[in-house]
Amino acid sequence: MSHRKPRTGTVSRTAMRLGMLTTVCLTGLATVTPAGAATGSRITSGVGIAVDEARSLANPRHRVDHDEEFTIHQLGTVVGAGVRNRAIARSVGCSIDAPCRSIALSFQVVTTNGVAGLNASNTSKAINDHCEGCETFAGAYQFIVSTPYRFTLSSSTRNKLAGYEGRLAALERSREPIDVVKRHSDALAAEVVSLLQQAVAAAPRGEAVNSLGLRPTVSLRRHID
Repeated sequence: MSHRKPRTGTVSRTAMRLGMLTTVCLTGLATVTPAGAATGSRITSGVGIAVDEARSLANPRHRVDHDEEFTIHQLGTVVGAGVRNRAIARSVGCSIDAPCRSIALSFQVVTTNGVAGLNASNTSKAINDHCEGCETFAGAYQFIVSTPYRFTLSSSTRNKLAGYEGRLAALERSREPIDVVKRHSDALAAEVVSLLQQAVAAAPRGEAVNSLGLRPTVSLRRHID
């Protein structure tokens, strides 16, 4: 039996979280984003926070579970940013004759302008708890675009990212072997990086260097378990 956590509303999470701003007191990333905190982004006093998490749990009642996150946070011009992304997959108590399958995949895209300090965390954890023969995979991919000037993703780029979100959802629902899921996840991440690099290069200032000698950068942080 397959189980999927319900989604709220009909608007994609990519669109819902694009540009979402919420005021928050900042005393460090660890205190403003406790375990289990809701995903989203916040900005206050020139500091941006972005938090995302995919979490799946398979057990004898729901032997197949999967969860995926594909979110975009355009933090704009900030002096500092704290961003966290994680994926947690757990399989519990299934037998070798009826094994569990649990997959959690989280892709987090963050864009910042002129950020002076970045605190980034990207983690994943796959847990087999008394679950012999179970398939458990967690993959966290964090994409950070940093430019020394004002930059936003174009509608064309956002539409293409929405297509990637659909592909990620199909991937985590697939029954492919875990090794194949890993390869496809990495290949999709490479496409996201390429798309973001093209978006930066096509921006009005392109690859220009600012007065401090800074160039725009696109980085990928990957953690799989």
